[in-house]
Amino acid sequence: MSMRVIVTGGAGFIGSAMVWQLNRLGVEDVIVTDLLGTDAKWKNLVPLRFSDIITPETLLKDPAAFDADAIVHMGACSATTERDASYLLENNYRYTKTLAEYAVGKDIRFIYASSAATYGAGEHGFDDDPEMRKKLAPLNMYGYSKQLFDLYAERTGLLQKIVGLKFFNVFGPNEYHKGSMTSVPHNAFHTVQTEGVIRLFKSYREDYQDGEQVRDFIYVKDVTATMAWLLANPAINGLYNLGTGQARSWNALAKAVFAAVGKPENIEYIPMPDNLIGQYQYKTEASMERLQSAGCPVNFHDLEDTIRDYVQGYLLPGDAVLNPDEP
Repeated sequence: MSMRVIVTGGAGFIGSAMVWQLNRLGVEDVIVTDLLGTDAKWKNLVPLRFSDIITPETLLKDPAAFDADAIVHMGACSATTERDASYLLENNYRYTKTLAEYAVGKDIRFIYASSAATYGAGEHGFDDDPEMRKKLAPLNMYGYSKQLFDLYAERTGLLQKIVGLKFFNVFGPNEYHKGSMTSVPHNAFHTVQTEGVIRLFKSYREDYQDGEQVRDFIYVKDVTATMAWLLANPAINGLYNLGTGQARSWNALAKAVFAAVGKPENIEYIPMPDNLIGQYQYKTEASMERLQSAGCPVNFHDLEDTIRDYVQGYLLPGDAVLNPDEP
C-alpha cells in the first residue's frame, strides 16, 4: 500500500492496532487522531510509526489540511456503560457523520466502527441483512448512538459509498488502558495469575449449562487484517458484521486461558446479578455470509490459537503492546 491514512481513535485499542497493521504493510504516513487524556493509551503509540498526531477538534476544524487517501474512523466513546446521551451523540454520531460526509465529498475511502451492540438482546438474530436494520432495538445508549449513524447513512445514501463494521467481542493486545472495559480474556488471565481461578456466571436457562453461554470472540489482529483488505478494495461498501461467525462458550474461553498459561483448570460459577438475569444474552454469533459474498476473506483464527498468541505473546511478558517490528 502507498497512501496517507487518518486513523481516528488511533491511540486506542482497535485504532492503534490498525496503525500497527498499516505499518506491517509498509504504510507509515499515518495521521493519528486522538485525545490522550490521562490514561495509559499513549503507550500503544510508542513502537508505532506515524507522521503526525492531532486532536479530533483539529481534524474537524479543517480535515482538508491533512490531504488523506483514507479515513479509518475508530474514534468514539466505546464504554457501553456510558449514560450521558448528549456526550455519546456528539462523539459517536455527529463526529462520524461529519467525517463521513467530508470523505464522500472528497472521494476518500471511509471505514467506520459500528457495533454488535446495535442488535440489542438479539431477539431478531445477528443477521446484517439490510432489511433487518430498522427492526433493531439496542439495549443501551452506546448501541443506540451507533444505530443512529447506521440508519442515517442508509437513509441518505452514504452507506453506498462507505463501509461500516459491526464489531462483535474483540479482544487482544493494546486494550490494557480500558480499565473495567477490558475484555474477558484479559481479565481472566489476571485472575488466573493472582487467584488461580476463573469465575463465570451461572446459567438461568434450562437449555444452557453453566458457562455454556456463547459469544462470538474475534481477535484484534483478524479485525485489522479485514480492515486492511477493505482499504485495498474500495469498491466494497455497505454495513457488515465482523465476528468469526462461530460462537464459542465461556467455558471454552476459560479452558483456553488455563492452557495458554499452563495452569490446571479451575472454573467457579457465580450467581448473576438480579438486574442482568432478565436481559442477559446467552448467544451472540455474527452472520458473516454478506462480507464473505463481497469477496472478503473470513477464515479467522481459532479461539484457542488467538488466546495462546495473546497470553503468551503479550500478557505474560507484561501487557506488551503491538510492535510492527515483532516477528
